[in-house]
Amino acid sequence: MADALNVLRQYTIAKKEIVVKDDQLIFGEFSWPRNAKTNFITWGTGKDGGTKEYYTLESVYYLISHKELQHPLYVRQAASDGIPVVRRPDRKDILDFLNGRIQTCNSIDKSAPLEIALQRPNHVKRQVAGEDSERDPAAKKPKIDEEQIRVDRERLEAKLTTHKEGAVTTDQIRGSLSDALSVERIASIKAKRLAKKRATIATVEEDDEFGVPTEDSRPSYIASGVDFTRDIMGRERMWRDRCSALQSSGKHFNNNVFTILQAIKSREEGKTKLEEADKSPRIDASTSRRVGVPSVTYNRYDQERFVAKEETAGFKIDTMGTYHGMTLKSVTEGAKGTQTGGQQRPPASNPGVPKKGSSRKPIIIVPDATTALITLLNAKDILEDLRYIGNDEKRSAGARREAELLIHRPKGAAGTVPYRVIDSPVRLSSEDWDRVVSVFVQGPAWQFKGWPWSDSSPAPIFNQIKAFHLKWDDLRLDSNVSKWNVEVINVSRHKRYLDRANFLRIWEAMDKYMNKHKTHLRY
Repeated sequence: MADALNVLRQYTIAKKEIVVKDDQLIFGEFSWPRNAKTNFITWGTGKDGGTKEYYTLESVYYLISHKELQHPLYVRQAASDGIPVVRRPDRKDILDFLNGRIQTCNSIDKSAPLEIALQRPNHVKRQVAGEDSERDPAAKKPKIDEEQIRVDRERLEAKLTTHKEGAVTTDQIRGSLSDALSVERIASIKAKRLAKKRATIATVEEDDEFGVPTEDSRPSYIASGVDFTRDIMGRERMWRDRCSALQSSGKHFNNNVFTILQAIKSREEGKTKLEEADKSPRIDASTSRRVGVPSVTYNRYDQERFVAKEETAGFKIDTMGTYHGMTLKSVTEGAKGTQTGGQQRPPASNPGVPKKGSSRKPIIIVPDATTALITLLNAKDILEDLRYIGNDEKRSAGARREAELLIHRPKGAAGTVPYRVIDSPVRLSSEDWDRVVSVFVQGPAWQFKGWPWSDSSPAPIFNQIKAFHLKWDDLRLDSNVSKWNVEVINVSRHKRYLDRANFLRIWEAMDKYMNKHKTHLRY
């Protein structure tokens, strides 16, 4: 089905003439009414479940005809001519699409109902002045030679009903072809020719562009319908094929499918490694003597292996380790220093089970931006005192920004629980990332650049860490935040008595998350 907007685009790119006659816009053999609806959505309509409105063909054609005018002059001119105007946000997209600079845009609704075009005859001869307007209806029909059709049909019927050729006899030959050839010789030649003719496939030498034989090689009753067939096939336009029908503009494989495939691949690789470890041969003491594996024997020059066990009483204590170059804070939190005498130990294979002596203090990450509602300046007031104080108010009071904070959450009779609050996660190790329980989202995606679990989108991060977003209750929600798994906390600009209830929701959601995923931490 022909689309009015695409036909107008083709004529604009090819710079073909568009005829405006009465209330019709004529594009060659197609024509539409001026008020025909296109599938281009009017800006500002169709949002929040509202009704979609579409530009008319007349308004789009008027815009492309007056594209050299500035938008205010174009609006004034269209209003004086009584034509609906194209709104300013849609002007650039419509002009780029009609001029061929873009292939499509988001405002084109491919599921919108299309106006049916009116077909106009291609070959209509104008009536000469003075001729009788009332003609014989039979004169308008194509002229067909009835006698020729009858002869062709008889010839075809004779070919179909003829008996199979048998042996050629001399009775079938009337006269001789030459005095040099006998009748028997001519009969044998004719028999060979007929046998060869039966084994040969007849080919059509002259065909037109549609594969139909030309008028010289086809019967007249077939030639009478070829003109109509060619006219119908020439009017066909391809609207959508099977490839374009399967394409979707709302789904992205990078965000949906690839994440699932990566998780499945990681799980399968982990199982394969465990199976290989289980299948590895185990050699006991009796087998080692039989296969020739050397056993551990006494050596007077290799006493360190046995002395270490005696010194540590069987405990895994690194007697060659040191705390040189480490601060008191890193020692109390269980961070590892540089080991001078021993080898560097790899990180824990299971992140859910902490190492012996490692810190169990949860970590909270806040945005490193002055425009965020929560930063290191006011994080203690929000999370510990449960009241909101703006960043500007804290600066005017002389507060200074520190590298990190240590807040103490009251837990009733159990006392308080410490939480570490930071805004720069670049220095976090793999063990520290396992202690991150919450992050406060500002909105832009660059906040999570360089984070683990994020390849092309921050969405997988919020499946590993509980995320919150603080915003004023009178502002619209950020478009990125609406797509992510983030809990939104609305903050009032003036009603400070609502702060305690709003900020308690943060701790309740964080406790549920830690009770399910971070049970090895202290909370």
